[in-house]
Amino acid sequence: MSSNNQVSKEELKKPNGQGSFIEGLKKPNGYVIIFSLVLVAMVLTWIIPSGAYDRVVDPASGRTVVDSASFKLIDNKTVGVFGMLQAIPRGIAASGSIIAFIFIISGAIEIIRGTGALDAVILHLVKRMEGKDTLLLVSVTIIFTMLGAVFGFAEETIPFIPLVISMSLALGYDRVVGFHIVRTAAWIGFAGAFLNPFTIGVAQSIAELPLFSGMLFRIICYVIFLAIGLIFILRYAKKVKADPTKSIIYGYEGDRNPSDFELKDVGHLTTRHKMVLVVFAINIILLVYGAIQYGWYTTELAALFLGFGLLAGIVGGFSPNQLARHLTKGMSGVAFGALIVGFARAIVLILEQGAILDTIVFGLSQPIMGLSASIAAVGMFIIQSLINFFIGSGSGQAAATMPIMIPLSDVLGITRQTSVLAFQFGDGITNMLWPSMIYYLAFADIPYGAWFKHISKLVLMLTGVGIILVAIAQMINYGPF
Repeated sequence: MSSNNQVSKEELKKPNGQGSFIEGLKKPNGYVIIFSLVLVAMVLTWIIPSGAYDRVVDPASGRTVVDSASFKLIDNKTVGVFGMLQAIPRGIAASGSIIAFIFIISGAIEIIRGTGALDAVILHLVKRMEGKDTLLLVSVTIIFTMLGAVFGFAEETIPFIPLVISMSLALGYDRVVGFHIVRTAAWIGFAGAFLNPFTIGVAQSIAELPLFSGMLFRIICYVIFLAIGLIFILRYAKKVKADPTKSIIYGYEGDRNPSDFELKDVGHLTTRHKMVLVVFAINIILLVYGAIQYGWYTTELAALFLGFGLLAGIVGGFSPNQLARHLTKGMSGVAFGALIVGFARAIVLILEQGAILDTIVFGLSQPIMGLSASIAAVGMFIIQSLINFFIGSGSGQAAATMPIMIPLSDVLGITRQTSVLAFQFGDGITNMLWPSMIYYLAFADIPYGAWFKHISKLVLMLTGVGIILVAIAQMINYGPF
């Protein structure tokens, strides 16, 4: 069987790929999906005229932003086939820090897991929570929504995905449940954030609003999003536990060995296990502290995990060769997801090379001119959701769009705080849907096609509620201005 993200061994064995081409179109591999979007980006540079905004330094935020009144068409800069192909290695190079982060984090976690300490403590937790697994699912989900809502955690959640998946399987659920209560939870928190400095902080500074003002309404939004997310996740978990054939990955054959996610019964927690867990706990504490206090990102966090991973292996009694074997095993298991980051980055590079990204932003902003304030505010939300497909970074999207949306909101009578809320929802909700997040799914070995169909229901629910909340925000003159 061909999977959405992997090519099965049976398919590889077919002589001359017989029957695989049509099957591949029905169930495309993740790289097929991304490469198709790369091709679409190239074609768009042939269709959409090149345009540009002038860039200026915003005194409030210190960031380079666009001058909303400066858009103009420029000479077309179409991208050819060879330019498109070059964008892929350029995308991989430009994403080097994230790719290195994924490889190193995975290798370090494999070293720590190889000591048996993590498996032992998770099994201990599962036994202690027997009959109370719903409480455990809810607790973990809330923790990760808070990490998204307060600290803007995204890549920082990666180390926890395989660990919580192992716990999920031990409790009788599937890998999707484990992925949900870590990564989907963080996405929900990111969308309903009330303190996220990478989205709210940047957008409010560009809008010249008091930093983190309007928090009460955003907390209400967070609680509503959390409730919807919990209902969605728990319903799926209950269904899968009662009938494993209801899993969206039932019958799916990936290339990763199922034993990679299974907990190994290593017996009781030994003194050496506890010492390894202390090292791991210090690592996690420093991760959170560094990310919050010093703004550590992929490079610093990768270095942190590499150092503590090696230290944990030494404490666990590994020889240098054992350390190397576990490190390379962990890295090889995520090669699919790590490198796809570069392919996704190529899409943006092509749009930038063709100078059509500004044209797209300008074109999307025009339809809401002349609409009533509440409808226009909802239109901003929808536009930000579409732009999120092209600009994956929350702070990057804020810098690119808020200098346009803020003057537009002033003209249309929309409060600037409502405009920031529309950006926050638009940037956050569709993160769990667009193909740029395929590399997260690689850590759970979940095919993108099955995921897209599954998560679309949650995205639609959150989008519907988001529309209502944005409209209400405008109706109550959500401010201070």
